[in-house]
Amino acid sequence: MLLDTASLYFRAYFGVPDSVRAPDGTPVNAVRGLLDFIARLVQDHRPDDLVACWDNDWRPQWRVDLIPSYKAHRVAEETESGPDEEETPDTLAPQVPVIADVLDALGIARIGADGYEADDVIGTLTARAAGPVDIVTGDRDLFQLVDDARARRVLYPLKGVGTLQTTDEAWLRGKYGVDGPGYADLALLRGDPSDGLPGVPGIGEKTAAKLLEAYGDLAGIIAAAADPRSKLTPAQRRRLDEAADYLAVAPKVVRVAADVPLPAFDPALPSEPLDPATLEELARQWGLGGALQRLLTVLRT
Repeated sequence: MLLDTASLYFRAYFGVPDSVRAPDGTPVNAVRGLLDFIARLVQDHRPDDLVACWDNDWRPQWRVDLIPSYKAHRVAEETESGPDEEETPDTLAPQVPVIADVLDALGIARIGADGYEADDVIGTLTARAAGPVDIVTGDRDLFQLVDDARARRVLYPLKGVGTLQTTDEAWLRGKYGVDGPGYADLALLRGDPSDGLPGVPGIGEKTAAKLLEAYGDLAGIIAAAADPRSKLTPAQRRRLDEAADYLAVAPKVVRVAADVPLPAFDPALPSEPLDPATLEELARQWGLGGALQRLLTVLRT
């Protein structure tokens, strides 16, 4: 089981009231909410291995170099002159280091890679895995990793993590008319304002799906645009021609990396905390109480 950790702690932050606070009054709703999420996931799915995948770089420069608008609207204004930092609610940002410390003390593998997003870590671990993989994320971008033949599916939270949409190829084809790899092509054609991807003007989701059905993949669509005998309409041909520069770089930006260099780590789900003393201190300092105990109980059973 691979967790898109930031996606889940953002959901926890907005799903748990900020009246949930540490003894000193600091909000810990994201911390406690994430612990409850993990406890529920382990209880319901019983994974042998679990990795909390981490954004060491939420907006890698190599992606920005290819598409400058990539996530540009999310950059916090006060850091525009320095390294980009994601605009994060004031009471969430201080909770992220606490989440990292708690996961580390528990012994839950928390893996990131400099210059890469958590999506890329997930893509790499999915490519490496010999057995089935469940990816837990609220980010549709990772639908591109769905692969029934290799037992790769996305568990997409609809309400907390108690209600999960199991995203497999049948679901993708029913919703979007594409398979996993086709979803990446669909996304780059239609664009994605939440990631600052412009897409091809005039080609929305339905048209993109029809083009992919007709020509197979992005390469087939580009070849059709260059072939005067293809059945593309003049308007579609013009729009694709005008977007040629974007289409040349968008696949590298949109498709998750599958070859990220990662440190050695043990993905096995711990039955006991790796560092009980540190965990006890974190629990006391941040008032993690019931949420941490619930997770520990599930890990021990």
